Amino acid sequence: MLLQIEELTKVYRTGVRANDGISLAIGEGEVFGLLGHNGAGKTTLVNQVVGLLKPTSGSIRIDGRDMVADPGLARRLCSFQAQAQVPIDGLTPRQAIDLLGQLRGTARTEVERRRERLIDALDLGAWQDEDAARLSGGVKRLVAFAMAAVAPGRVVMLDEPTNDVDPVRRRLLWRQVRTLADHGAAVLLVTHNVIEAERSVDRLAILDEGRVIAEGTPAGLKGRLGAALRLELVLDPDASEIPASPFGLSAVPVGNRVMVGVPMDAAGQAVAWAESLKHAGSVEEFTLGPATLEDVYVALVGGAEARPAQVEEVFDATAA
Repeated sequence: MLLQIEELTKVYRTGVRANDGISLAIGEGEVFGLLGHNGAGKTTLVNQVVGLLKPTSGSIRIDGRDMVADPGLARRLCSFQAQAQVPIDGLTPRQAIDLLGQLRGTARTEVERRRERLIDALDLGAWQDEDAARLSGGVKRLVAFAMAAVAPGRVVMLDEPTNDVDPVRRRLLWRQVRTLADHGAAVLLVTHNVIEAERSVDRLAILDEGRVIAEGTPAGLKGRLGAALRLELVLDPDASEIPASPFGLSAVPVGNRVMVGVPMDAAGQAVAWAESLKHAGSVEEFTLGPATLEDVYVALVGGAEARPAQVEEVFDATAA
């Protein structure tokens, strides 16, 4: 594997254990998602890989080389788009992208060629010569991605790259993420957008309270959930109790909704049951569709009381 993280732990001076024994391996040409709610430890992990934070314990290796011992090498081998907006006011997107490419040691003519391709691919031409101070947050995020991608390292770290980006250009960005992997980079993608993660990653890990609580392909994780379909019930505000699932699978409350796992051969039964709940006044509306990675995520860290120690119990109960 190109990037190997073993038993990585980070404890801050305040006593907060942001990462707790994380082990991950990411291969060349792979888009690997790091999924979790705010505060799950995603950004702390990324900052250690790129050498901005020193781990309390554990190891990080790229191509077998020790990044903890040489954080300067980590910054040379990694490209990084931070979660915060990059401070480029006073520069144009063209200038900012060129500057990063040349700082990473790529020849000027090659940087210009790559920059032109990225600006075209991300549909940034209308803004390429505007002062970044006048750009929207979404356009700045696209420019920041181009800055990370114009001279990519062996590992490309993207921390919430689609924040504030409009839906059309998000699709363009995801294509470029795939292109980075297709050209041999290991891409580590940090996100809390479950739907986009399912469409974009080869494998992923779900973090909660600083620990990996599930890892695998999107299809593999959905398979462990044990439900081919998902019935979403929107509860009536005056409903006195949460409906109990008649299917023997998960029923996870999230706010005023309940996500119910349904076997494929019980679709008709699920609709009839939901209709009866609606007629009784306990449910306002419902939808039935294929199970998604969001259902896995909600079952593990969503509205229920699932915590890392209970993860196998959640999967075992839903797959029974």
